[in-house]
Amino acid sequence: MSAHRIAEQVRELSQMAAEEKNQAKTEQLKGKLKETLGRAVGNERMTAEGRAEQSKGDLRQAKEKAKDAFGH
Repeated sequence: MSAHRIAEQVRELSQMAAEEKNQAKTEQLKGKLKETLGRAVGNERMTAEGRAEQSKGDLRQAKEKAKDAFGH
C-alpha cells in the first residue's frame, strides 16, 4: 500500500470520527430541547424521549472518546 493511500485512509477515518462527534452533540442538544419542551407543556412522554436522545448522544460521545484514547 502506498504512502498516499495510507494518508488518504487516515483522512477518511478522521473525517468519520468528526462526523460521529458532531452527531453525538446534535443528539444531545436535540434531546435536551425535547426534554425541556416536554416539561414546559407537561408531556411526560416527550420529556422521556428527550432524555433517551440525550443518553444516545452521551453514549456515542463516550464511544468516540474511548476510540480517541486508544488511538483508533
